[in-house]
Amino acid sequence: MTRCRVRDPRLYRGTMTTQTAIPQRAKADRPPLRFFLTVLHLAGVGLIGGVIFTVLTGVLSTGLGLLLVAGIGLVFLVGLVYALFGVGWFEIARVGALYRVPVAPLRWRPRDRPGFVGWLRALGRQAVDGRMWRALANFAITAILGFIVLRLFAALVGSVVLLFAPLTPAESVFGPFGGGGIPVIWAPLVGILGIAAAVGGMIGLAFLHRTLSLAIVVRSREAELTEQVRTSTAQREGAVRAADVERTRIERDLHDGVQPRLVSVGMTLGLAQQKIDDDPGAAKELIAEAHTSTKAAITELRQLARGIHASVLDDRGLDAALSALAGRSHIPVHLDVRMDGRCSREAEAAVYFSIAESLTNAAKHSRASEARVVVRLREGGTLWARVEDNGMGGAQVQPGGGLDGIANRILAAGGTFRLDSPVGGPTSLEVNVPCAS
Repeated sequence: MTRCRVRDPRLYRGTMTTQTAIPQRAKADRPPLRFFLTVLHLAGVGLIGGVIFTVLTGVLSTGLGLLLVAGIGLVFLVGLVYALFGVGWFEIARVGALYRVPVAPLRWRPRDRPGFVGWLRALGRQAVDGRMWRALANFAITAILGFIVLRLFAALVGSVVLLFAPLTPAESVFGPFGGGGIPVIWAPLVGILGIAAAVGGMIGLAFLHRTLSLAIVVRSREAELTEQVRTSTAQREGAVRAADVERTRIERDLHDGVQPRLVSVGMTLGLAQQKIDDDPGAAKELIAEAHTSTKAAITELRQLARGIHASVLDDRGLDAALSALAGRSHIPVHLDVRMDGRCSREAEAAVYFSIAESLTNAAKHSRASEARVVVRLREGGTLWARVEDNGMGGAQVQPGGGLDGIANRILAAGGTFRLDSPVGGPTSLEVNVPCAS
């Protein structure tokens, strides 16, 4: 006897929805549609490419011509860099969207120093950025191919017209690729050959564009995997070094602070035990002293535990944790935190302990009278923080030191670390950590 199962109609409808979604997505990736979109891209870039490069060349010549006239040419050259960046960004986005390949957008080079000097250095690095110039080269190639596609399209239209040439009273017609004197009787054959040549040329240019674009703009899979391995290795090494520095700090704090205090408490209680029968008053004083030392040891242990893990960071977020940190600081701290949401625990912890170590260094070593902390959640999912104090400066990253621990912790979280501390001050520290690290 065969058992029959009745399907739930709702499950059946859901299954059909899932099954029909796949062919729709595959339909969007069919080669004819992709070829048609590529030809449209080539034609569009062919139309605007000449205009864009003419404008860029004009800006470059104007900037160079006015370079010695009160520096006016510098304004044009700076604008040219921004314009080139915009064209490169557009080209990378265009190729990625057209061929549906994962490609990182072109980003402006970050500053490595504050102020005008930092902006100028970032501008110079952007002007020689290899990825931007590769995108510009691909845009120029696309514009040339697009111009050829436009000519082929015109030839295609002319070839179609030739098919109907025998219906006209003319004795000879012009060919689709130029030249005249073609007898009307041969016009349909020439038109068919012209259509085949034009369509074949556009197909070939479409495949050529895909090959060149993926080779120039999109990095190869092997290069991406190599970069991922290099990044993962650097993060792992940073995590190991950060853990080693943190372990050394904990051992130092226990050995230099809590351990001697607990030893002193034990010795004091031993003396009190010896005097409790003969001199109760002295024993009470010793017990009171041991009690005071015990409370101090508990406070140090609490501070040590807070340096390992901040519970308020998990419970209330980075803003509240930094507010508590600023309240415990030995110097006044101006706190400016603007975050619309939460980041991962690793990212927030990395930024929190970096700020905590920076404030500690400002209070202990730089002789600063105040500090400023700015935290922002930037577009693109990056947690950025800057700590600046008005101390004497001269801070350097020493192996095993606090700044070394900050650098390794940020590196382990996949972020970047920048220290600017000239002799005489001020000292500024900036960290960038991916929000989803």
